[in-house]
Amino acid sequence: MEDEAETRLLLQEARESIEAARSYRRELEQRLRGLQQARQQIRESATLTRDVLEQHFNDLKGTVKKLLDERLLSLLQEVDAIEQESIKPLDECQKLIEHGVSTADDLLREGESAVHGDVGQQNEKLCSFTKKALHIQLDSLPEVPPLVDVPCLSAQLDDCLLTILRNQIFSHGTVASRPPVQLEEFVEKPGGILVRWCKVDDDFIPQDYRLQYRKSTASHFEDVYVGSETEFIVLHIDPNVDYQFRVCARGDGRQEWSPWSVPQIGHTTLVPHEWTTGLEGYSLSSRRNIALRNDSESCGVLYSKAPTYFCGQTLTFRIETVGQPDRRDSLGVCVEQRNGYDSLQRDKAVCVSTNGAVFVNGKEMTNQLPAVTSGSTVTFDMEVVQLGPSSNEGGNFKIRVTISSNNREVVFDWVLDQCCVSLYFGCSFLYPGWKVLVF
Repeated sequence: MEDEAETRLLLQEARESIEAARSYRRELEQRLRGLQQARQQIRESATLTRDVLEQHFNDLKGTVKKLLDERLLSLLQEVDAIEQESIKPLDECQKLIEHGVSTADDLLREGESAVHGDVGQQNEKLCSFTKKALHIQLDSLPEVPPLVDVPCLSAQLDDCLLTILRNQIFSHGTVASRPPVQLEEFVEKPGGILVRWCKVDDDFIPQDYRLQYRKSTASHFEDVYVGSETEFIVLHIDPNVDYQFRVCARGDGRQEWSPWSVPQIGHTTLVPHEWTTGLEGYSLSSRRNIALRNDSESCGVLYSKAPTYFCGQTLTFRIETVGQPDRRDSLGVCVEQRNGYDSLQRDKAVCVSTNGAVFVNGKEMTNQLPAVTSGSTVTFDMEVVQLGPSSNEGGNFKIRVTISSNNREVVFDWVLDQCCVSLYFGCSFLYPGWKVLVF
């Protein structure tokens, strides 16, 4: 018996060791895959970086050569213009002198003929020659400019350009082994994803961030946020679909963007919040997450399509445009849809009016929030703090509610007589012009 018990014990220990070895091997294989992915990332990013550098510097070479050629052509044209402009008066002076030389030659021949000619006609020829010589004004000579007054072209080329170019070229471009910012966290939201990122380079001083995303099946990223914040809620996300995200930053005082972070995949399993269709007083967007109070005289509460708000989540209303406020206006959540009411200021509901008043089960609280304006956001955060019997207020289900707006918040306990972890949301506006986005 003892031998059998010892054998069973040894078998059990062997099985446990085998299972531990299998688990250990799985962990090692997973780490090998991680190493392979890391090696692949290094090699692919190095290849891409080489291609980018070569393309960039080839483009620079072409651009610089084009600019140098254009400058050379401009300077050569300037030389041609100066040459032509300077030669023109010299050509005119040369024509004048050559004409004078020709006239002098003619006069010399005529004078020699008069002096050495026939004596009978000598007086007449000498008289004609003398008159012609006086007419020509042999003492009038054209002025030829001295060389110091004539242009002497030269090229002035400053060697400091080479020094400047050399310094600029040698400092142009950097190779970073890691981008200065990385994606940090993805938080699922109904029909959206809250993306957070952080700076990982202590020496980098960011001025702006740029977030891009795409469906994993798409080929191109698109901008979804540019600004100074380090988180952003990306809306219009289809549930259970993978999206790739990447982020970069622009340094303080710089124009160029940093290298992109390592792309990461995020998704949401939460269906988007939607308003109920068909209520006459409200017009909805194509995704049914934006409601506009129209000019219809019909009024009432516009509810969500389903109870899609769950305790533990954050529900956000963003006021896109405003109309005339009324104290009966309301934004909030409720246990159930009730037709026939013109506001959520009723039992089994918590809401805030456009003037900032907070109502719990139809009763106005002493504390209130600032009045909502265009661009304001009103958020509801709820968590269950008590289940089961007993409370002095008569209920047995207590929810801790935090309503925030314009950097103010109100916190209270909402007591209900039934367990309720998923809630409807709703809004009501008496006057037209109000437009609200829910997410």
